[in-house]
Amino acid sequence: MSRTALISGKGRLPQLLAERLQSAGESPLLAEMEGFESQCAGFGPVERFRLERLVPFLDRLQDQGVTRAVFAGAVHRPRLDPSLIDPATVQLLPRIMAAMQQGDDGTLREVIALMGEWGIDVVGAQDICPELLADAGVLGDVQPSSQDKQDAMRGFRVLQVMGAADVGQGCVVARGQCLAMEALPGTDVMLAHLADLRAQGVELPAGGVFCKAPKPDQDRRIDLPALGPDTVDAVHRAGLRGIAFDAGGVLLIDRDQMLAQANALGVFLWAMDAP
Repeated sequence: MSRTALISGKGRLPQLLAERLQSAGESPLLAEMEGFESQCAGFGPVERFRLERLVPFLDRLQDQGVTRAVFAGAVHRPRLDPSLIDPATVQLLPRIMAAMQQGDDGTLREVIALMGEWGIDVVGAQDICPELLADAGVLGDVQPSSQDKQDAMRGFRVLQVMGAADVGQGCVVARGQCLAMEALPGTDVMLAHLADLRAQGVELPAGGVFCKAPKPDQDRRIDLPALGPDTVDAVHRAGLRGIAFDAGGVLLIDRDQMLAQANALGVFLWAMDAP
């Protein structure tokens, strides 16, 4: 019988996928990169791995009947310890290093290709839980204003430029001005920085929209952006009016709680058809 490997990082998403797979009668193999333990305790034994020993890890997945894998949760590129690289993985280093020179997207595409060579098909979290994606439209009770819509459209244009440079998946625009762009530290750090600036009395345009979307040519089986209740809180603390995100391209974690918080805080949630 074929088996699914759930390659987990931080956040709620791995737990949601593990619950769905178990409810469907599957016994997923849980795998975690060392240093990025997930919240999936209690779902069975965990297969921990390091990138320096990638080939033995792929061999173990194959030996345990894994034919499908889904990546879920936040991880960052770890520091590699050359002394830990095994002889088989050494043979892959030229490919891996060349992919890393192409940025995160290039690295992820190479990971997908390598897993395919071991007979493992990579699928997206949305293939396991399709309800994590939203259809186009405003979710919840709060509606974006005409200014919010203009800011959102500008934000999506900024994201297209950022995505082409493989920089990030989020930005903030207020009254036509780009206030922040997401980089390696991530969404939480970006929004917290804006909140700190406002608290310090730095003069910034009122309101604003947090925009989120996948990169233009991103392989949507892996690293799809996600939003959740914590994002709504962070947007509110940053003094922003709402969130505009790519309909069908952003995962919504704990949607009911997210909507309740957005309604209570007066934050709009707009699933947009990407321009």
